[in-house]
Amino acid sequence: MKFGALAERAAGERRVALTPMSAGDLGKLGHDCVIETGAGAEAGFSDDAYREAGVEVLDSAQAVFEAADVLGKVQPPTEAEVDMMREGQTLISFVWPAQNEALLERAKSKGATLIAMDMVPRISRAQKMDALSSMANIAGYRAVIEAGANFGRFFTGQVTAAGKVPPAKVLVVGAGVAGLAAIGTATSLGAIVRAFDVRPEVAEQIESMGAEFLFLDFEDSQDGSASGGYAAPSSPEFREAQLKLFREQAPEVDIVITTALIPNREAPELWTEDMVKAMKPGSVIVDLAAEKGGNCKLTVKDERIVTDNGVIIIGYTDFPSRMATQSSTLYATNIRHMLTDLTPEKDGKIVHNMEDDVIRGATVTHDREITWPPPAPKVKAIAAAPKKDKPKELTPEEKRAAETAAFRAATRTQVTVLAAGAALMLLVGAFAPASFMAHFIVFVLACFVGFQVIWGVSHSLHTPLMAVTNAISGIVVIGALLQIGSSSLWVLLLASISVLIATINIVGGFMVTRRMLAMFQKS
Repeated sequence: MKFGALAERAAGERRVALTPMSAGDLGKLGHDCVIETGAGAEAGFSDDAYREAGVEVLDSAQAVFEAADVLGKVQPPTEAEVDMMREGQTLISFVWPAQNEALLERAKSKGATLIAMDMVPRISRAQKMDALSSMANIAGYRAVIEAGANFGRFFTGQVTAAGKVPPAKVLVVGAGVAGLAAIGTATSLGAIVRAFDVRPEVAEQIESMGAEFLFLDFEDSQDGSASGGYAAPSSPEFREAQLKLFREQAPEVDIVITTALIPNREAPELWTEDMVKAMKPGSVIVDLAAEKGGNCKLTVKDERIVTDNGVIIIGYTDFPSRMATQSSTLYATNIRHMLTDLTPEKDGKIVHNMEDDVIRGATVTHDREITWPPPAPKVKAIAAAPKKDKPKELTPEEKRAAETAAFRAATRTQVTVLAAGAALMLLVGAFAPASFMAHFIVFVLACFVGFQVIWGVSHSLHTPLMAVTNAISGIVVIGALLQIGSSSLWVLLLASISVLIATINIVGGFMVTRRMLAMFQKS
């Protein structure tokens, strides 16, 4: 079978569905590759680079359609491109079937198979071919870069001889793939990052990346997770509480990045005109939902505008194309993984198995039938976190009562231990010689003080204190060696045990320290 990649004709589209590297991988599956001349030029891949990878470069799109059995592109095929397809031919691209019913009908009438990369189910097995996530990751990263280019200050705080520069405050609305990429990028640049999402289960992911998750105190809020890892529409009451939270944040933040989208719907309006007016001059809003109407009321698709109060609003929809080389590399890899599933025997023969969950979910036309919409996903991409009852907050009186009870319990424990120790001392003193008692008292006091010192240290600090405990163990060894020469059998026995235990502690401490240092050594 032959795989053919077409040049993109949509305005501003610079990506390509085949790279020289992915062509080599497709060859291992038994596929020969052809490409339209100049298809990869905007992404930084020359025709000569394709030829060196064994790809045949053809002069026109028509020639590619005639030569290839499976076609790949980025944007949905045009009517003219569908008309060039033949019975049984397969085309893999973004399709957006909900917005392109006429396209599906046209492909059905031609007997062509359309595989929509935007319909790949968001399940674990399909992550390697999830082109939406690949492009959203790039869009989130690029959104922060665009915000930085339009923002008049550093992201990170600095203290210089010329004065102090405060860190930028970034708010990310929506913590999907694009949102998490934006959070990671802004955090790495040194900004103070806050994030919000209607799905409470993503709070841990946000906080693990160094950002603050904005909790919404709304008791009747529903689970905001829908199938496929997307957010579900919110109730009017929840929306009002959400907008109230954003109005509180608007005067404080410098950069807002909105990413909230709901499948097959217009983007929800989350950043209203009054919020824009409340922002400081020079602030930046990057609306990644601009293609679906925008999360900001004032967003203009594919334009950069400046409001009357000096707020910059960016509504570009081509963020992945602005990083065409990286985007093409990831997208071509997604397509290659799709073809891996379509070529189970790696013999160059396409097997379109409609019983396969991934292939069935992504196929929108096949065998002169429209197969969209697919069956509902069997599992969610992100499992909803079990709801936990919020711990009851104690009143000041209850806190004082709890502290008093804890103090009394600790006091009783200490008195009990001291009483037991005193009884032991009296028992030993009644039978042991006076010379032994002098050593025994020192031993007991050392055990008591050492226990109190070490046990009172937090467990998370034990490893950094390894050197200190080694030093203490060294002192124990020296003291025990001085006592070994005593004429008393009991002193000799206890001193020998002390040397043994302290030596084990020292050797173990050095072994642990050595392993820790090895973790930071370059291999």
